[in-house]
Amino acid sequence: MTYRQTWQDWLLHKALPLWSQAGFDRDAGLYHERLTFEATPITLPHRRLMVQARQIATYCQAALNGHYDAGEQALTVLDHVTQRYHRADGSAGWVFALGPDLAPSDTKRDLYGHAFILFAHGWAYRLGKDPALLHRAEASLAEIDQLFPSTHGGYRDVLPATSDRHSQNPHMHLLEACLTLFEVSGREVFLHHADAILKLALQSFIPAGTDALLEFFTPEWKPERPAGQNRVEPGHQAEWCWLLGEYLRLAPDGRHAATARQAQQRLHDRLQKTAPGPLLPDALLDDGSMLEASTRIWPQTEMMRLLAQHGPADIQSRQERLATMSQLFFTHYAPAPLNGGWIDRLDEQGKTATDHMPASSLYHIYSAGQAILGTTP
Repeated sequence: MTYRQTWQDWLLHKALPLWSQAGFDRDAGLYHERLTFEATPITLPHRRLMVQARQIATYCQAALNGHYDAGEQALTVLDHVTQRYHRADGSAGWVFALGPDLAPSDTKRDLYGHAFILFAHGWAYRLGKDPALLHRAEASLAEIDQLFPSTHGGYRDVLPATSDRHSQNPHMHLLEACLTLFEVSGREVFLHHADAILKLALQSFIPAGTDALLEFFTPEWKPERPAGQNRVEPGHQAEWCWLLGEYLRLAPDGRHAATARQAQQRLHDRLQKTAPGPLLPDALLDDGSMLEASTRIWPQTEMMRLLAQHGPADIQSRQERLATMSQLFFTHYAPAPLNGGWIDRLDEQGKTATDHMPASSLYHIYSAGQAILGTTP
C-alpha cells in the first residue's frame, strides 16, 4: 500500500468519522474539545470558539472534496456557534469560550479565535452558498478592525490585553481566512486585508538577514529579544511557506507578489537547513540552535502539506520525504490502535507526552491529508 492509499484509508474511513461521531456532542450541538485514547469525551471548563471553528471548516472542506459527508452537521454547528458565541455578552466580537452550561465562560476577545471563525465562514459559504455567511464575515472583519488595531500596524493578540507582546501566529491565520474568503467571494475587502497582513509579515515577522520567522514582538513590531534569543517554530515556518504559495496562486499579480515569492524561497531554504528532518522539532532559536526538541503532530502535517503543495521544484525528493514522514506519522502519531485518533505530542525521546486527543489537531491533519490525496501518485 502506498502512503497515499494509507492516508486515504485512515483519513476518510477512521479519522473523519471518529471526530464527527464520538467527537460531536449531540446534546450541545457542538464539537467536543478532547477525547480520551479510548474515544470517550472529556468534559472541560471551557469550549473554545477556535476549536468549533476549525472543526466546522474541516468538515465543510471534507464534504466539498467528497471525502466525508458531515457538511450539514458542520453548517448546523456554525448556526449554534453564532447564536452562542457572537456578541454573547452584548459587546462586539465573539466570546472566547463557553462553559459546560453553554453560557460564556470566558468573554475575552482573541484575534486567533476571530481568525478561525472567519475561516469557517469562508468554507461554510463555499459549501452552503448562503449569502448571509459572507455578510457576517465582512461584519466580523470590521469588528476585528474595531477591536484589535495596534498603534504601529497589525493587531493586538487579545482583549483585554494581558501584556504588550504581539504575535505573528494570529496574523498568519487571519491571512489564511482572508485568502479563503477572497477565493470564494472575489470581494476586494478580503484581499485588501490579506495584503496589509502580508506587508507587515514581510517587513517585520522575518527580520532582514535572518530568513527566520519569529514568533513574538514588541508593540513596535521589533523582535522581542536580542538576535539569537528569539523563538522560531519550524511548523509555522512551513505554514507560512504554504500560505505564501496560496497568496501567489490567488493573486499572482498582487502588490506583494514579487517579495512574497522571494520570502517563500528564503523561508524554505532556512527550513531545510535548520529542520532537515525527518521530524520537525517544536522550537528553535533564531540562531538555529535547539530550543524544544519535543515534536507535536501539527508541525509534521504542515511540512507534509508544503511538500505536497507549493514546495520546491524537486518533485522526487519531495515525494521521498512525504513517504518517510507519512510512515512516521502512522507509526508515531496515529498508530492503528487509536483507530482514527492521534498522539498530539512526543517528548524529545519520542515517547507519548499527552494523555488525551485534542480535536484541534484535525484542522492541521486534514489540511495535509487533502493535499496529499490531491497529488499525483
